[in-house]
Amino acid sequence: MSEKSYPKGVAPAPSSIYPTWAPAAKDAVGTALGTSRVWFTMAQGIITEVYYPRVDIPQLKDLGFIIANGTDFWIELRRLGDYMVTWQDDVIPAITITHHHARFMLTLKICIDPERDVLLVDFMLKGDADLQLYLLAAPRIGEDATSNQAWADVWEGHRMLWAEQGPFGMALTAVDREGRPALLQCSVGLVGRSDGWQDFKLNNGMTWHYAQAGPGEVAFTAQLSCTGTLALGLSSSREAAATLVLQSLSTGFETLWTRYCQGWQQWMETLHWPPELEALLDSKSLILLRRSATVIKVHEDRTFPGAFVASLSVPWGEASNSRGGYHLVWARDLVETAGALVALDDIADAQRCLIYLIATQQANGHWLQNQWLGGKPFWQGIQLDETAFPVLLASALAERNALGEVRVGDMVHRALSFIAHEGPMTAQDRWEENPGINTFTVAVAIAALVEGSRFLAGLELDCALMLADTWNTRLEEYTWAANTNLAQQLGVPGYYMRSAPKDILIHEGAKFEHLLIKNRGNYPGVAADEQLAIGCLQLARFGLRAADDPAMVSSVQAIDLLLKANTPNGPVWHRYNDDGYGEHPDGAPFDGWGQGRGWPLLTGERGHLALLAGEDARPYLQAMAQMTGKGGLLPEQVWDSVAIPERGLYPGQPSGSAMPLVWAHAEFIKLALSIAAGAPVDRPARTWARYGGRHLQLDYALWQPRQRVKQLVAGQELRVLLSEASQVHWGKNDWQNPADVITEDWGLGYVARLQTKELVAGEHIDFTFYWLDRKVWQGENFQVVVITGDTP
Repeated sequence: MSEKSYPKGVAPAPSSIYPTWAPAAKDAVGTALGTSRVWFTMAQGIITEVYYPRVDIPQLKDLGFIIANGTDFWIELRRLGDYMVTWQDDVIPAITITHHHARFMLTLKICIDPERDVLLVDFMLKGDADLQLYLLAAPRIGEDATSNQAWADVWEGHRMLWAEQGPFGMALTAVDREGRPALLQCSVGLVGRSDGWQDFKLNNGMTWHYAQAGPGEVAFTAQLSCTGTLALGLSSSREAAATLVLQSLSTGFETLWTRYCQGWQQWMETLHWPPELEALLDSKSLILLRRSATVIKVHEDRTFPGAFVASLSVPWGEASNSRGGYHLVWARDLVETAGALVALDDIADAQRCLIYLIATQQANGHWLQNQWLGGKPFWQGIQLDETAFPVLLASALAERNALGEVRVGDMVHRALSFIAHEGPMTAQDRWEENPGINTFTVAVAIAALVEGSRFLAGLELDCALMLADTWNTRLEEYTWAANTNLAQQLGVPGYYMRSAPKDILIHEGAKFEHLLIKNRGNYPGVAADEQLAIGCLQLARFGLRAADDPAMVSSVQAIDLLLKANTPNGPVWHRYNDDGYGEHPDGAPFDGWGQGRGWPLLTGERGHLALLAGEDARPYLQAMAQMTGKGGLLPEQVWDSVAIPERGLYPGQPSGSAMPLVWAHAEFIKLALSIAAGAPVDRPARTWARYGGRHLQLDYALWQPRQRVKQLVAGQELRVLLSEASQVHWGKNDWQNPADVITEDWGLGYVARLQTKELVAGEHIDFTFYWLDRKVWQGENFQVVVITGDTP
């Protein structure tokens, strides 16, 4: 860009549409371990998003390049497709991208200034002498992409591309190897009207030079020298951002690259890697194991330490208008991630996760379905496992005497109170879809009650264990389906259902109710007992059922027959039958409905079950390692149908779903360490010790308004658990010998213990209750029949 006067505003330009292209799957991700708050993601060999200082929306949609000779040849790199991604030392997110073409080779080295909010790209173009390098970038400053303003300007003698909206500013400039200006020509424009891509499309070169654009969706264009360093800074104003980029460029790219890599290397050295892994795992698995730790750490925010987002990607981003994507915090994903950090002895990071969770817990004890980093809600659902998982993290750290000064008592009490009053039913399952009772959520909730009891005392402790034991004992009553049409087709006696409708707590016939599959277009659903999911594996992983328990064996057999897909890269499992979360059969992106695909994450969960069953789990780990993308990252899903090359879909390779999925990388770490340990490294210690896969025999039956047991085994005591202090009025066999019992405060609820142990089969109990604080009767009578047998 020469220091000449540029026309103000945006000149008229054709109204042709700028090609939309925002891939979800990322080749590489990176951030700094220092004070910088910038994250970047890459796909198709270009920078696709830059975030600062929060992940509400990207502050830069993409940054790519055009190679052109100014007359009859130009090509946009992200459409070239022939490139190689290299991580420094295989695991440090200092990324080198090499683009190859018959006429040129472009090398890009990308990192972040560890001390400043600046993204650095060192570039070198080699090839035909007539070729020039051009930059295309699309700022998205602030929260409204359509209200950005942009300028091509000279500031204090330095050539700059600027963008600004509200309290956010961006500055971009570049220097060559001698420190001279490397922005040779500059322009700003509006996307689809006067941006650089339109200029090249119409004129085969850069002919527009506009000094100002916006408000609107703005874009940068610049001709660069063939070698140099580009710096993009983000701050509270364009001038502040310009100061940052000039500081970074004055420091020197190689100096900052070295500091960046050193910071990551020092962090990696704090992790604990079992030495036996070297002999147990193949080389690709070992690389992915270390890289997975890096991927997890990349996704932690610097403004809110301990806040790890689910992914720096938007599933099917090229077809999605989601503002959040996976740039959000889910309590479940966060604790699953923290579990891998605990297993690696990265206690400091795991402790920060717990502190963040304590700070964002809701008043009634639960956590939001998901949230922005600062705690603002995004989606509004409630998932019981997300209330239970933070309790498991607190217990895991306590097991290692690693809580330090973190006080968890109030958090645990409020979380367990919510679980006690809401469970075992959840408003949404872990896939954020259906209400009811599912084995994964129940397993996590039971474990939370047991693990959380370590922070309780007296009757409150007894109440937590009473609930856990009751739900564990009644698992099959809630979720087991036997002799169904599906079971007969699969040749198994039965299986744990995907999800039992919430009415299962009232009557068994709820199993036959239709369960909606929300991501299938115009799909009526099928009966709940005809739907099968992989979530029941959590029962064995947490020790609620043994791997060789007949119900588990039958369920796993059904899962492998119905949900497993074999690919050239190994086996992968679907979430549940008839799932619609995935590309359409023709490969078109998921748009609210589609066809479910295989999840490498679930290959890891299946590997943990294999380990518990005494099998070699390494093939599952190796399959996950084979399913990574071009940049070595694990996707949410892989394509498991016939290849569709024109859409970039190949069996066993990443689909257009989220990549990386941080939870999948955490699962990979945990499976690898579990193989070395011979048992799941994230199994809750107290839960495992209490149950160990054994079925319990209880000397009581628990009745709650939401769980109205109708039968009582002779010799059992009937306990009534209510949410408020009450007087239970009860009698035997049509109200004979009536009596009143005042409930006792057990911390998580109020309990009345009815003396029913002397009753024999055939008799029954009648009761109702009076709410003491509200001074009203319940207005219903309830009956429990005494039966003979080991369990009700």
